[in-house]
This record gives sequence, structure tokens and C-alpha cells, in this order.
Amino acid sequence: MNFFFNKDEQLENLGNGILEATWEAFPTVARNQIALTWIVYDPPILVNTGGALTPDAFWNHPVRGFTYRGVERIYPASVVKLFYLVAVNEWLEKGMISTSRELERAMRDMIVDSSNDATSLVIDILSGTTSGPELTPGPFETWKQQRNIVNRYFQSLGWSEMETINVCQKTWCDGAYGRERVFLGELLENRNMLTTNATARLLHSIVGGVAVSSGRSQAMMALMKRSLNPNDLPKDVEENQVTGFLGGALPQEAQIWSKAGWTSQVRHDVAYIELSDKRPYLLVVFTEGKANAKNREILPFVSRLVAEVVGGLG
Repeated sequence: MNFFFNKDEQLENLGNGILEATWEAFPTVARNQIALTWIVYDPPILVNTGGALTPDAFWNHPVRGFTYRGVERIYPASVVKLFYLVAVNEWLEKGMISTSRELERAMRDMIVDSSNDATSLVIDILSGTTSGPELTPGPFETWKQQRNIVNRYFQSLGWSEMETINVCQKTWCDGAYGRERVFLGELLENRNMLTTNATARLLHSIVGGVAVSSGRSQAMMALMKRSLNPNDLPKDVEENQVTGFLGGALPQEAQIWSKAGWTSQVRHDVAYIELSDKRPYLLVVFTEGKANAKNREILPFVSRLVAEVVGGLG
């Protein structure tokens, strides 16, 4: 199987050690309830440079990584919003849609606050469709075709990681109704699905400044930037995308750009992290299962172990 990164013995040993420690510390996590992709940026560092490299130079520059179950399709919850962010920037860049105050507000709230209502508007604008009552078969076929436009875009990139993903559904608080519920399928077989490898490649392209354009990559990074200062974290929300996620274990002076996702069944995070005097790295961790989704210790535990071993990388 082709990966966009090179596997090597050092990261394989470290990655497997981190997983073993996690299973020992959290017996509720079954071996098929966690998936992980970890990319290390060895010098010369080619990411977060403000788009200094051309896409060709960037994609030809080898990086090394580790993955565990990185090709397994998993319900992504709000991590999918990162894919919609890239798509909406592509549409804007190509002039397929025009920007507006409301679209800009929705893009921000979708990533910064993980708003589902904001995401709903972004998907309406991306696809030219709206939610509502069931449709008769003919119009519904057209509607479905339009709603799959984001899938077609990611397929068109020609990345093998994107072949198995599904990114065509809105994210809900209570759930889908009307045509949206029918579109999900009787058994939810058309739900959004991502892999940690596909998510890592997307974030790798954003951090590398080659997602859509270098300017748009930087604008996307700005939305993903998280403060680790407890005083900056919102107090009035159930989840703030740092506490209980990968940022929750990092020292305050660390830099993190991330997008979390959570439901009663899953708890995920995807992050690009810079620690002072250490190699920057990208980490995507998906966990499944009710007990694990509630547990705010698992992702910080994995994050802490990764941060520790990054210091010793040669």
C-alpha cells in the first residue's frame, strides 16, 4: 500500500510502544477502537513556512510517519469540517462561489467553535442544495448528485487516501430530518467516513501551504490555531477542542493547530504541533466506543507520550 509518508523502524517501534502503553492504561480501548497517524518533520523543516515551497517541491520532499489502522473508515464527527474548509476555499479561489460576510462568519464558526449550524450553511453553499422535506425521486437524484460535489473534488486530487472517504453529510446536533435523513440511508450507510491517513494528508497539505494556495492555507491555519492558556478557553461550552483532546497534554508555550470531533460514540483530534526545540509533528488520533468517547484522558495521554518521544528523535 502506498502512503504519502515513509515508514521507518524508529517510528514503528515508538508508535507501537505508545499504543501498548495506551492499551495498558485504558483497558476500555479495544485494539480496533483506536486509529492513529503520526508524521514527523525532520530538518530541513518544510511546513509552516508561509507557503515557501511549490506544490511539486512539497510533495516530492519525503516525510516519515507511523500509522496504526490508518486506512480504516471511521465516522469522523466534526473532523470532517476540515475537509469542508478546504473545499470552500477551493471554490472561492476558482470563483465558483463568491464570498460574503455570512460565509466568512460560518467558515470561522465551523472551525473555531465547531458549529454545526455554520457547517450547514457552508455545505449549502458548496453544493447549491438546501435541507428540507423529502423530495420526489427525480429532483432527489439531482439533489444527491449535487451533494456529492465535495467527494468528487477530493477524488479529483488523485490521492489514494481519498478513494475510500465519504464527505457529503451535514453535522447535526439532534440528527437529520426530511431529505437529509433519507440521504443518510436506512442504516446510515451513507454517513460521513474518514481515515486517519486521509485526514493526515489533508492537514499535511494545509500545513505545507499547498492546500488550494499558500495564502488560503495560511488563512485556514489561522482558524485552526488554539490557545493553550486556560484563561483563553471558553468556559460555557461542553467541549473547547483543547481540554480532553491532544492539546490538553501540551505545555502552555507549545503551538497547536487543530480540529477536534466528538459525539457520544467517538472522540477524535487532528493536530499539527510545534514544541520548543523539538521537531514539529502532525498527529491524528481517532477513538471509538461509548466509554472512550466520554473519557477525557485518552487523547491527552497519547499526546503526552508522543511529545515525550519527539524530544529524543534522531
